[in-house]
Amino acid sequence: MTPASIPVPPSTGFDWPLAYEAEHLLRDFIEAFLCRNSFARRISERMLDETGTDFYEWVDHLTLPANQADKFLALGFEVERADALPGIFVLHHPRAMMPRLLIRATTGFGDAPSSVALRPESLAEFVGCHGILTEIYGSFGSGYRHAVISSENNAALIAVERLGYRGFVLKNRESKFADRVIKAREIWRMRKRGFADDADGIKHAFAVQKQAIECAGVDVACELFFAEERAYWEFRNRAARVQKRRQDGLGLGWANHDHHTFRCSRAFFADAVEFFVRLGFKKRERYYAGAEAGWGAQIMEDPVTGIVVFADVDLMPDEVEVDFSTQRLPEAQKLGTVGLWCALHGDSLLQAGMHHLEARFDFGRLRDQLSNEGIGTMKPFSNFPFLKQAFTEGQRWPVHGTRVELILRKGLISQEQADTFIRTGAIGSHLENLQRKGGFKGFNQKSVSAIISATDPRNALAPVNS
Repeated sequence: MTPASIPVPPSTGFDWPLAYEAEHLLRDFIEAFLCRNSFARRISERMLDETGTDFYEWVDHLTLPANQADKFLALGFEVERADALPGIFVLHHPRAMMPRLLIRATTGFGDAPSSVALRPESLAEFVGCHGILTEIYGSFGSGYRHAVISSENNAALIAVERLGYRGFVLKNRESKFADRVIKAREIWRMRKRGFADDADGIKHAFAVQKQAIECAGVDVACELFFAEERAYWEFRNRAARVQKRRQDGLGLGWANHDHHTFRCSRAFFADAVEFFVRLGFKKRERYYAGAEAGWGAQIMEDPVTGIVVFADVDLMPDEVEVDFSTQRLPEAQKLGTVGLWCALHGDSLLQAGMHHLEARFDFGRLRDQLSNEGIGTMKPFSNFPFLKQAFTEGQRWPVHGTRVELILRKGLISQEQADTFIRTGAIGSHLENLQRKGGFKGFNQKSVSAIISATDPRNALAPVNS
């Protein structure tokens, strides 16, 4: 079957399937590759032992001969209109989290892919970390760069770096574009987060966003924004710093991120959603859990970078039919878990930063390895064959007295709670340990309700962590 004869229908709907057969087939091909490339095998083993991650989760794409395409087409893969070299077409699974496939006309070597590409956060750091003598193709700031890491038995391990680009072709951007990338990164890094009036902070965030997009384009600006948000969150969370150090030990960075969670106040939730839309995000599931658990969430995904955002907000029982992603919510007479977190720490888009980053791991291995580092893990809130999730124990942050006084005057917390927050602070952030199987792309609303309830700042009143 040729690319021209394969229909490319739009895929809609958020009832995400379990694509176990497709995942098993991909893993079989990867295992065949690891049997041919000993260097890749060693990296795979080190990923498990030193970072608690699965080699599979770092794979950007595999290269296979044309005679393997029909197997994947029969399992839900489709042709993707992505930039590729002549004689190559791209397959992806539109409704599952899986590596993509480059299908080429040349004959393959048994069942092993001719190449497997890993995607670290920084290609130069990955190459340097492993002491490899190789050439990086593509200049700094390019959308796509790659390097051959090891080639054995007709099986090449390569590493790729992406910056706001989903294709597979080296493109020469204008000579000064690298300077614009550096400038856009600095624009985000210098963004002021704290204002006397949060409305001014939101206006400033949009003004900075406009600058960054004008400087480097929306897709690059998006990629750089989230890199800075991860760095800000990491600075305020010990579990994040420990795990980042472990992953940096293999030159990987945070490229295994699954989604970024932003907690939003009712006053600015619609603004936060609009902020992400302007960065290129498309809206996915919207959870109406107000009547059950006092929260709602809008999930968004950027089709170019693949970044996913989970934005949550307090939602009242009579608001379950409201499109709260666009309709501004009035001030509520009580604070739920998300609202209280924002009241104590600030919105995620402003002072607080992300509530947590969720990254993909080997669930059991990471839990045990972090325990050896003195980092505990909370009880799993999802424990299914296709989805396992658990927070590390929360990082407690000091709380500014003026914030506590404001919500106390409004009668939203008791004097006893106010005194405790000022004395001990409140849980601010977590690292989330997640393992997906079958390419499952979704979330479990009941499980999310349970963990939102469990992380209410009123429930945990222990001493401040260092």
